[in-house]
Amino acid sequence: MTRFAGLVGVERVQADATARGLDIEVIERPAARSLEEAAGLLGIEPADIVKSLVVKRSDDTYVFALVPGGRKISWPKLRALLAVNKLQLPDASLALAATGYERGTITPLGSSIAWPVVADETIVGRRVSMGAGEHGRSLFVDADALIAALGATVADISDPE
Repeated sequence: MTRFAGLVGVERVQADATARGLDIEVIERPAARSLEEAAGLLGIEPADIVKSLVVKRSDDTYVFALVPGGRKISWPKLRALLAVNKLQLPDASLALAATGYERGTITPLGSSIAWPVVADETIVGRRVSMGAGEHGRSLFVDADALIAALGATVADISDPE
């Protein structure tokens, strides 16, 4: 049985946030064709949009990597942090199976399995926006509160795009 059985999308996100005592704000938003357009629609800087990337390890377990807009995962840094030789981004069907969310909506909040979370150090001290479990929705959250609520590891895991 998965966590938050019977709840879908943003309901799962909100239930998990509530269970963790985490204050989030979920908003509806139009689709955007670029990071810059999305940031403009939300009235924030591109670096305040955090991508929740689900990363597959060779043992078929996963980890969430939280990386701000304008940056990308540094595979050597993330492999070193996790002490593994191989990591990859799974295809869309594996990402859905691992999290219960479609690509573009993925968030650690409400994930069907509570995989470990690694947050890039550049999000510390910011109010950020991220996926909210459904297309057309985003959530806003204090990154430090999110990191604490998820028990996330904070590290340098990214490089500029």
